[in-house]
Amino acid sequence: MAFCGKCGKELPESARYCPSCGTQAGEVLREEFSVSADNLVKSVKELLHEGNVRRIIITDEAGKTLLEMPVTVGVVGVILAPWLAALGAIAALATRCTITVERRE
Repeated sequence: MAFCGKCGKELPESARYCPSCGTQAGEVLREEFSVSADNLVKSVKELLHEGNVRRIIITDEAGKTLLEMPVTVGVVGVILAPWLAALGAIAALATRCTITVERRE
């Protein structure tokens, strides 16, 4: 039996979406890498241009989540401006960050 990657509820065999939270069912690939605060905004911009990213999670050295950003197809320009401004503020406060990238197969 499969479970939802977001809420953890059990999914029916033929479910394409979670009946509890609405998240698309399927394998979620997670990739983590560490970057310095100086390269944080640059790294996130590169990830956004890849196109197959579903969510980006930024954590500090202690493992505390600083920013969790859902990424949808077609997100450009004005919509990204507040997120990138928040990343700039995070980069000013942190020394090293871990970026977790969630991708759908």
